[in-house]
Amino acid sequence: MDLHAGQIQGFFDIPVDHLLAAPVFIQYFKKKKLKNLIISTSDIGGIKLAWYFAERLKTELVVVDKKRSGPESVEAMHLIGDVKGKDVIIPDDMVATGGTLVQAAKFLQAKGARKIYACMTHGLFSSNAVEKIQSSPIEEIVVTDTIPQAARKGVKKLSVLSVAELFGEAIIRIHEEKTISQLFK
Repeated sequence: MDLHAGQIQGFFDIPVDHLLAAPVFIQYFKKKKLKNLIISTSDIGGIKLAWYFAERLKTELVVVDKKRSGPESVEAMHLIGDVKGKDVIIPDDMVATGGTLVQAAKFLQAKGARKIYACMTHGLFSSNAVEKIQSSPIEEIVVTDTIPQAARKGVKKLSVLSVAELFGEAIIRIHEEKTISQLFK
């Protein structure tokens, strides 16, 4: 699910279906009925996924562009678009240290974003990622249960969504020789 790079499929010598958690997140955020919504990337690499969200949530997209000066530091950030007074969702495939995400959230807040949400398929939360996110301007971070989150039960800003139904439907479609791509339209 949500392979960090699609090329990973090439390492298998059997057919591999690349599942996306995005429909689960999109359904969740539709139920929240956020007003004045916009989708943002946390960096330039997230544009494709951000477009997917923007199209399905019928909203616009902004892009956060950053330049790294080292493995843990960002030298400059630029925003392509306007977030002033808007609720922002930042989608990505995973959160590890939280550095890029928190930097992007602070940057979006400084540019006038009203509320900032993040959704990441794989919540790795290495090092002090949870503490960084807890003290950041992020209102809520939503992850899936692809990685167990029981150790983080009670973390105020964290919500965990199940992808069991999505996997179940994919298994049924494979068994019945039906297309899987319909799950992601």
